[in-house]
Amino acid sequence: MDVLAAEETTGFPHSFLSEELLEDYVNLFIRVVEAVGAIVIFIGAVIATVQFVRAAVRGRHRDEFVRVRLGLARYLLLGLEFQLASDVLRTAIAPSFEEIGKLAAIAAIRTALNYFLGKEIAEEREEVEKNDERRREREGGRAGGDRT
Repeated sequence: MDVLAAEETTGFPHSFLSEELLEDYVNLFIRVVEAVGAIVIFIGAVIATVQFVRAAVRGRHRDEFVRVRLGLARYLLLGLEFQLASDVLRTAIAPSFEEIGKLAAIAAIRTALNYFLGKEIAEEREEVEKNDERRREREGGRAGGDRT
């Protein structure tokens, strides 16, 4: 089917359906998604830095620093998900076996990072909750002892 026949059949101009134009759009989407991922990670790092400095100045205990790490880990996980999405987009148009292999390696590494970060977040969260519960019990015991 030639260009004019394609335009008459679909109603769209050939340039709308061209592979080059589609590649340009996908490359733009890739850059946007990568930028969003980088921005998410950057924002998380800035927030964690501010929280870390506050906790250090106040002389907070270990649980406060664990909370900072958990917050940063959440941002890292989200940022890595955006980065993985951009990698998937990269192979959207006529991928070569080399590109697919690179995507598989990158996806495996990022998936492993996500898994272990998620696991660490769950473990740290559980530890913080246990410590909070112990602290409440101690404070409740003191308050009950003061009343008598």
